[in-house]
Amino acid sequence: MILALESSCDETAVAAFDPAAGFAGEWVHSQIALHETYGGVVPDLASREHLAHFGPILQRALATIRPEQVTQIAVTRGPGLAACLAMGLAAAKSLALVWRVPVVGVNHLRAHAFSPFISLHAANPAAFDTELARLLPHLGLLVSGGNTALFSIDEARRITLLASTMDDAAGEALDKGAKLLGLGYPGGPQVEKLAAAGDSAAFAFPKAVAQRSTLEFSFSGLKTSLRYQLEKMQPAGVEMRKADLCASYQAAVFDALVRKSRLALERGAYRSFGLSGGVANNRILQALLENVARSQNLPFWRAQPKHTGDNAGMIAFAASVEREAGGVSQAGLGLEIAPSLPLTAS
Repeated sequence: MILALESSCDETAVAAFDPAAGFAGEWVHSQIALHETYGGVVPDLASREHLAHFGPILQRALATIRPEQVTQIAVTRGPGLAACLAMGLAAAKSLALVWRVPVVGVNHLRAHAFSPFISLHAANPAAFDTELARLLPHLGLLVSGGNTALFSIDEARRITLLASTMDDAAGEALDKGAKLLGLGYPGGPQVEKLAAAGDSAAFAFPKAVAQRSTLEFSFSGLKTSLRYQLEKMQPAGVEMRKADLCASYQAAVFDALVRKSRLALERGAYRSFGLSGGVANNRILQALLENVARSQNLPFWRAQPKHTGDNAGMIAFAASVEREAGGVSQAGLGLEIAPSLPLTAS
């Protein structure tokens, strides 16, 4: 049994995962309501909340599993907010010492990369390795508030970064757009909600983000375009056209994600295509990318909602499936946090 702890930002999470059987349980404390007042995550408040809630969440976990079942502690070591990561690491090391089990560090981004395959494991744990092998090499798209990346996973489960964003992440662009429009936190879901009732062709926001021949992303110009558009409108007009503005702005963000994903698939020989990260919950984006996969005759795998945000389930899963590919840090009690850890590092 792998017991995983996640505290990279504003979610305090614990999960228990048996590679032979699946999840014994997942527990999360969300801080969204606390940070909503400030329009974003306040690091000091987030770390304080982790300190207050790790104990109670672990107590809930231990009502389901027994300490003697745990053979490994897995903890997020980065990337993330330094003070928040430190809380999780301290808790993980304490448990490892008391229970006399090893502790390993997991890359949060690499956990996202493997998260679409959690449902594959759940369907048949005994056949997981065989079924996963049939889906590799895999092209993945990670879309979250802080990251936008195209990457591949080869037959040895090694991750190679193919492209990332040159400025804002897609989720960040949606959040900043929401802030310009006076919407609440978190912004992305608010944009999606209003966009459902809007016309995506109502406003001509630029869709040629970054050079068309490259895989790199760029969203800062799009955000600037929205600001200029709002400056040309009266407040009453903005309010009246808010749904159309959201739909058009969101469409411009997604156009870049779809176009670059299609280009990457055309340039490589892949057996599957996947979507992960917080923005993966957007139903319009899901449909668009599923169509891309279908056009290439590839299966489309996406992370399930509870495994798209900051969660311990994907941390435990990555600790299990990456053990042969060198993607998990084995530093033990000498483990240190890595707030700026890149996707390709262990």
